[in-house]
Amino acid sequence: MSLIQSIAPLFNRAAAPAASVASADLGPTVKPVHELRETSEAWGLTVYLPGVAKEGLEITAEGEQLRIVGRRAWQAPKEWTPLYRETATTPFALTFDHDYAIDVDKIHAELKDGVLRMTLPKAAALQPRRIVVQ
Repeated sequence: MSLIQSIAPLFNRAAAPAASVASADLGPTVKPVHELRETSEAWGLTVYLPGVAKEGLEITAEGEQLRIVGRRAWQAPKEWTPLYRETATTPFALTFDHDYAIDVDKIHAELKDGVLRMTLPKAAALQPRRIVVQ
């Protein structure tokens, strides 16, 4: 992440392609901060989605793409006049191209305190195998 993106996350906006009817009306989005780690069996993905609840989270796997969309649930009361807001209400959107390297049926996702942790198991063809010589 560049210095300007860490200071002003709204500079990291990306127009999100419509993956479904529910996410077609997103408009501008923010790419969330994320970490991707690899082991021999799976990839571990951690995505930071502050203010997003389970009801506002949409994870879809379609074709060669994994798409994560998070909408924040908090709304300011009508009588409030905001003077400064540290975070924007813009939804989060993150898309990964995986080239069928992920076993989509075995993906595990958990959201706790605005942190999404996913286990993306590798497809059987990519996992290391031991070959027995006879």
